[in-house]
Amino acid sequence: MSRERAAARDGAGLPYVVVFRVAGRAAPVEVWLVSWQDHYLGVWGYDEPGRRTDEFDLRLLDGDRLLRRYTKSRQYDGPDAAEFDEDRCRVDALELFADGGAVRTTRAGRSGGSLSTRPSIGDEQRWRARPAFGEWEPFTAGKQGFDGLPLVFEGDAAPLTEGRAGKKAEPWLPPRPARPLHLDALFRPGTRLWTSFEPMTVLDVRPVGTVRVPSGRLVVDCPWTGDGRELTVGVPAGEYVVESAWTHCAYEFMGAHVEHEDTPAVRLRVSDEPVAEWEMGLAPEDDLRVLPDGHAYGFSTDVAAGSFADGAAWQPLSEPFRQAAGQRAVEAEELGNGFLRTTEEALSADLLSFCTDGDGTYAVWVGRSESGDVAAVVVQTGHLPDLKVLD
Repeated sequence: MSRERAAARDGAGLPYVVVFRVAGRAAPVEVWLVSWQDHYLGVWGYDEPGRRTDEFDLRLLDGDRLLRRYTKSRQYDGPDAAEFDEDRCRVDALELFADGGAVRTTRAGRSGGSLSTRPSIGDEQRWRARPAFGEWEPFTAGKQGFDGLPLVFEGDAAPLTEGRAGKKAEPWLPPRPARPLHLDALFRPGTRLWTSFEPMTVLDVRPVGTVRVPSGRLVVDCPWTGDGRELTVGVPAGEYVVESAWTHCAYEFMGAHVEHEDTPAVRLRVSDEPVAEWEMGLAPEDDLRVLPDGHAYGFSTDVAAGSFADGAAWQPLSEPFRQAAGQRAVEAEELGNGFLRTTEEALSADLLSFCTDGDGTYAVWVGRSESGDVAAVVVQTGHLPDLKVLD
């Protein structure tokens, strides 16, 4: 790519690649993956054998400032250690958050353990000015002992892997948030699904109960430990049916034939309109610009539970769960199959809780109809790795 074309792409925010080289060495010193329209600058540093040693993930925030969102360095234990073999290298990773938090993780190879800390990182380490086109300062040149490197432009959509023995250039894409997989199919009876665990069939969609949301503010959160994660997308004030998708699977286990029914997803049905498009259900503090590739925001739980609730009544609706912490005997209406409902009659509001497959963070997906109105809010509660629809 010519310098002129790269400059034009920079000005338009389009992806391009910058490669820093030094004479007499096949492998690059550093590769920059630039896509300002995606608020992204990725930097890869290489050693002389062509192994990636350093990674920087920077996100364009606050005008012309780059947050050093994630940094990872590898120190290989010898020249014969394979690239990315973390059993044969020390790995130091630092994750920074826009709110000032930080997590540092160190792993000392095959024989060492790992250590995580929460260091205090000042603004001078946290932020870096967005460089003007052509005014680049390599991140690792000083570390590698190089200065005044000639600049080489590589193709629009491929980071440099050429020049590394036997390896072909591979395409790259800027980080993208996670997308939901086949949510509609989970609520379509008769659909055959496949996961890396076992195939399954959607049996039916069963109504669980209703939730009144008079404020139009919708919380999807763990009622035991959550603070009331309210979605930025509201729903019309009203009463909505919560439904659970039920699947059936059969498999052999230790010589025995096993048949099992489960509910891998729950849905708050806002309207009968079909969903035309899904989007991530965000809270006010969520920022898609800083999400790692393939990740999603959601509610967190360490008791394998979530809920749909009216946002204005979250505190009284979730209070029975907090009071029951430790004994798991919640004063709530039992709706069967682990579903519970609490009610705040003074506000004509409800909370309906559901079980998840385990602890962790669960994404919330908002489905919109062709008109753009909210038609459904879904949580995939089950672990469905490599989900595919067979028919």
